[in-house]
Amino acid sequence: MFKSRFLQLFIGLIVIIVGFSAWQLPHMPDDTVDTWTEEAEILQTEESGEDIREQIEKAQEELDEPPVDAVIDDVWKGIPGYNGRLIDVRASYENMQEQGHYAEELLVFQDVSPEVEYEDLPPTPFYKANPNKPMVGFVINVAWGNEHLPDILNELNEQEVRATFFLDGSWVRNQPRLARMIKEEGHEIGNHAYSHPDMAALSPEEIRSELEDTNEIIDATLNEQPEWFTPPSGSFNQEVVEIAHELDMYTVLWTVDTIDWKNPDTNAMVDRVVNNIHPGAMILMHPTQPTAEGIGDIIEQIREQGLEIGTISSAMDENRVAPSQTTEDNEDEGEGDKFWYNEEN
Repeated sequence: MFKSRFLQLFIGLIVIIVGFSAWQLPHMPDDTVDTWTEEAEILQTEESGEDIREQIEKAQEELDEPPVDAVIDDVWKGIPGYNGRLIDVRASYENMQEQGHYAEELLVFQDVSPEVEYEDLPPTPFYKANPNKPMVGFVINVAWGNEHLPDILNELNEQEVRATFFLDGSWVRNQPRLARMIKEEGHEIGNHAYSHPDMAALSPEEIRSELEDTNEIIDATLNEQPEWFTPPSGSFNQEVVEIAHELDMYTVLWTVDTIDWKNPDTNAMVDRVVNNIHPGAMILMHPTQPTAEGIGDIIEQIREQGLEIGTISSAMDENRVAPSQTTEDNEDEGEGDKFWYNEEN
């Protein structure tokens, strides 16, 4: 009885002491508790600088695209180079340090030029652009077909496409107004010889005359100096290529032919062209009725394949094509060493 009473008094005393101590402790404000919670969350999500750098280096292995040098292929002859797209480790690290964690969308990429560009190659013909570049070029040879040129130019303008028109010198002399119309629409001008000859059958003197006379009439009429030459009917030899190179022109041909000069069914022509399209394709056409009727469909279906369309210069240069880029000439862009945030940013 006595022991039981003593135990009850002892327990009661302990309860009083504990209650008094709790009353003496200061009340913790809600905002202090919230601050402690936020700091705990940050500590859980923040990564060390070493962790961030390791993840960036791992991303390099997966996402880096080294530059591709221009080469002379046994089959395709000259193939232009293509800028690489490499992760800039330092810029990416600084970007992520501010956020306190690694995130792929914070990666910074740098365009890097190849060591060998197409201008560095010895004289060689080009049939296509670099296959890594999601772009095609339009080769439009003009020596006749005046009645179809306005429709073709209107469609190109509506679709915001720039092409390269290779002009026959005698045609420019006889049709200066149409030649100016082509230039005023923003298209690139190329050399298509003067009298539509078989270039492979000419003497060196005749080859030079055909090219020089065409350049002179183009310069006098349009104030342009062509950078590209395409031989009539695709007939040429190495001497033609070398003389063109001496005149500061590169020789280009094509990988896809509309064969529009045979007046094919328009739908059949469009299907044949589109089914043979590939990255880097050069597409040959002329001012004909099938091309005037079908060029819009060709453009739309090429774009549906995720490919851009442009001039020969823009297709052949080393500049990368970004997914969001429009089909305009890139000749004024820098030569490389450009910085890009990840495409998701």
